[in-house]
Amino acid sequence: MKAILQRVLSASVTVEKELVSSIGKGVLVFAAMAPGDTQKDAEFMAAKVLKMRLWDDDEGGRVCLGQWKRSVQDINGEVLCVSQFTLLASTKKGTKPDFHGALGPEEARDLYQYFFSKVQEGYDAKKVKDGVFQAMMEVALVNDGPVRTLHITHLEPSLLTGIRSKVTLEISTNQGQASKKAGQPQPNIKSKDSP
Repeated sequence: MKAILQRVLSASVTVEKELVSSIGKGVLVFAAMAPGDTQKDAEFMAAKVLKMRLWDDDEGGRVCLGQWKRSVQDINGEVLCVSQFTLLASTKKGTKPDFHGALGPEEARDLYQYFFSKVQEGYDAKKVKDGVFQAMMEVALVNDGPVRTLHITHLEPSLLTGIRSKVTLEISTNQGQASKKAGQPQPNIKSKDSP
């Protein structure tokens, strides 16, 4: 399961020119279900949505790393969940996204509804809103600062596509003045790793 949590001042979902859901200050969640995802993954992600600390404490001030202390529950905010299978697109080859990494529609619907119900159960159900599964949704949002986090319950090979990269580490020092004085041989370390 893959989810993006976006901190917002407001967000809404419109389908066929009709407003379906809207929230004020809180979290907009884009969620996608992958093959192999379970109800435990959905429960884990629901808890993550509600417990992730994305807001400063009451003192406010500048947003800095380590200062975020409050979750959506702590600020009495709202949550808007939107199903979005396109999060699982593979863009490894060519320029056309491949969606084989997403769970089939029927299974995805059931698991998404389970996830949504767990978010509601973990919080005030009236503050947790939903989009429309498999609909052409227009999602509008007003960012609350540039705060967006990505969460993945487990790394299936299909989820790694697009993230996978070759890691190369090369440390090399030349025979400088300091090393000649110390009389030490200089290391030449090369390491290559590929997931």
